[in-house]
Amino acid sequence: MTLMAALPSASWAVVTSADRQVAHARLKAAGIAKPTILVSATDIERGKPDPQGYLLAAERMCVDPGECIVIEDAPAGIAAARAAGCRVIALAGTVEPGLLDGDFVVPNLAAVSVLVRSA
Repeated sequence: MTLMAALPSASWAVVTSADRQVAHARLKAAGIAKPTILVSATDIERGKPDPQGYLLAAERMCVDPGECIVIEDAPAGIAAARAAGCRVIALAGTVEPGLLDGDFVVPNLAAVSVLVRSA
């Protein structure tokens, strides 16, 4: 089971610098279901490394940003997540792992697993 399939649909969001149409096309190409919450470039005034996108996603999910875990592959996104108060799993691949300032750095999503507990 993939990481995204293991998560309840309302428990994750996508925050992207792409516009909504491009984001949907990329998610579809990657085989990821359309998220319940998508924050795109058209939803915010300032992009990454500004935290606005992650703060808006947390607000829409009705959770404190400090309770969020962000998976990011770019330094600007990591900086945005950190500025929002989120914890970060840095995904290596597009940038040298040593340049990624995540709480954890993983080689790919297969290295991440999730345990879902009912409330």
